[in-house]
Amino acid sequence: MVYWTVITIIGGLLGFLSSALAQSATTTSSQVTSTVSTAPSLTATPIPSAITLKISTKSGTRNKTAPLLHGLFFEDINNSGDGGLYGELIRNRAFQGSDPSDGTPQGAVPWGPTLKAWKSIGSAVLSLDILNPLSDSLRTVLKVDIPANATGEVGFLNEGFWGMDVKPQAYGASFYVKPNGALYKRNVTGVNLSIRSALTDDIWATTRVDISHNISVTKYTKLEAVLTPEAAAPNSNNTFAITFDAAEAQGQTFYFDLISLFPPTFKGRKNGLRKDLAEHLMDIRPKFLRFPGGNNLEGISIDTRWQWKKNIGPLTDRPGRPGNWGYFNSDGLGYLEFLEWCEDMEMEPLLTVYAGYSIDLSGNQPAHTVPDDELQFYIDEAIEQLEYAMGGPDTKWGSLRAQHGHPEPFSIKFVEIGNEDWFSDSYYWRYPRFLAALKAAYPNITYIASQATESSPANRNVTIPPGGMWDLHHYQTPQFFKDNFNLFDNWQEVAGYPDVQIFVGEYSVLGRDRVGGIDWANGEGRFKYPTTIAAIGEAIFALAMERNPRVVTLSSYAPLLQNFNRAQWTPNFIAFTADPSQTVLSTSYYMQKMFSHHKGTETLPVSNTHGGLNPVWWHASIDTGSATRIGDADVDSTRFVQGNIYVKLVNAAKQPAPITLNFDTAVTKGNGTILHHEDEFGFNYRNNATAITTKMFDIEQSAIGNRGATVKYEIPGLSVVVLELKQRGN
Repeated sequence: MVYWTVITIIGGLLGFLSSALAQSATTTSSQVTSTVSTAPSLTATPIPSAITLKISTKSGTRNKTAPLLHGLFFEDINNSGDGGLYGELIRNRAFQGSDPSDGTPQGAVPWGPTLKAWKSIGSAVLSLDILNPLSDSLRTVLKVDIPANATGEVGFLNEGFWGMDVKPQAYGASFYVKPNGALYKRNVTGVNLSIRSALTDDIWATTRVDISHNISVTKYTKLEAVLTPEAAAPNSNNTFAITFDAAEAQGQTFYFDLISLFPPTFKGRKNGLRKDLAEHLMDIRPKFLRFPGGNNLEGISIDTRWQWKKNIGPLTDRPGRPGNWGYFNSDGLGYLEFLEWCEDMEMEPLLTVYAGYSIDLSGNQPAHTVPDDELQFYIDEAIEQLEYAMGGPDTKWGSLRAQHGHPEPFSIKFVEIGNEDWFSDSYYWRYPRFLAALKAAYPNITYIASQATESSPANRNVTIPPGGMWDLHHYQTPQFFKDNFNLFDNWQEVAGYPDVQIFVGEYSVLGRDRVGGIDWANGEGRFKYPTTIAAIGEAIFALAMERNPRVVTLSSYAPLLQNFNRAQWTPNFIAFTADPSQTVLSTSYYMQKMFSHHKGTETLPVSNTHGGLNPVWWHASIDTGSATRIGDADVDSTRFVQGNIYVKLVNAAKQPAPITLNFDTAVTKGNGTILHHEDEFGFNYRNNATAITTKMFDIEQSAIGNRGATVKYEIPGLSVVVLELKQRGN
């Protein structure tokens, strides 16, 4: 993900690269036998004509599909981590830092601690204190003064991240507290915890934590409790409160920090993920997770980069950091939590390591490049980061991971060196140094470059060795993805990168078709939400990837998540609020889910005997399951195992497109999944979240003819379709 101040570089750079490759590619893929055509930009969408495709199952060249092609990329943007996927309900729980995007009061320190989201109850006086730190990492605490004449209920509340969802389920609360010893009368018997409405006097759950015997005046005491509402709140306008009985607490002072409230999390992980959002991601069947970002890896200075050693272990040891997207990151969702997320969703971790380059908000990019003679520290840091994940209990960092609750090592097969380093003028010497050191320590990992020769000046060439990978990012228009359907067909030969693969690490349709492509400067035509035509454009590009499994092996949509209450970037994959009923799954989400669920294990040769590409695009594959192939997996063979056939079809025109599929095998029955809407700019939104969703349908038996060798279908206009066909004997 990139900043607006420098984003204009990407549009021209990648547009030039992609156009050059597309124009250089031949019209027949060297990987498969589909025919390719490239339409000129901003041409009127042609009216579909009848198309006939020949799909071979018994002869021709098959290629194994890329088993990990469809995955996830996570960057904490749009409050997608804190206030989003990270399960914590308390905002500003440890008073670590402010959010400058909310506005910094005159005289205040940007990113400095504030009382954001905290309010007094009764006559309690709230202030920040740095004389009684909880830990070396959490040095600012909440000071609560109870006036000598206080009456009734006194204390404070937290508003959450624009509210809190309340259901009849167990909420785990915890906090650290210490009385001011000079003022403490030792007569306070307990602290009251409650989840309450912000609009009415309703209290959804309450409990009292006894402190009469177990609270120290010299160090902090951690107190914990469980609150279980008996009923669901009617909305998410709710708060969490900690209060005293004024009759007991009058004239006393208490210090609080790391105040936390967690609902049940995904897979029951302590300090884990918000359950409903994680389940939506799990439903895609993602195969990998790229983390932790994105620009948010790099930091807005070298010192504020994402530092893995500062976001592992107890939460009291995590100082947090200014995030790259205008708000402070608690780092509660840290390195180990990312790895456990991969484990819980059975995904491959794709770790991005800091490579010595940070974003400078002034736009003076080279100002935050680690000098050549200081780079070794950061290389060693990356090697230690891998040891923390993969090392055995007898290693320094592997033993620390075991102490943190995960004795078994993780397996990491992919590591990306840096992020979007085409903005930098130093990657050409940083990348080979990182690569050599990392490969020496961990030779069996695939290392991914975030810049390549094509996207760097002639005197700053980056050479990716055979067996390596390049992370390509495309935020574009639908027309761009149509024009570049054959981008990957002969990419290795055209680019001069034999045996180098592509990771399409970030891609999405950002806006309408327009002369000049995406308007990075003014945002003309920018989509607020993924639209019908956005899903169609992305589907065409996904077909381009799927039909070239030897070139493109990984891909992920971006950005992943957006809190409706504060977004720095649109459109996004999933949008949400504190209320799960307001979550919106986008058209892009449904398209990705369709493709991930129907990928197949091998590509099938397809040739068009009548009609051509544009406005219809296609690809076919077969799922051989656990059956054993007879013959070589990657050469012509006349003996192939049977399996379900998937035919993916995209119609970008508004008119329906008749298509005939001719097979060299007998098809007995079939069904389909379709994503369709009559409005090309239609989208899902709050209060109409299911306006555009996938629907299942059966293929009429009358559509299957010629003893099962022919299937006729009319592709509705503006639609993405997957046909699943059963062969005789299956």
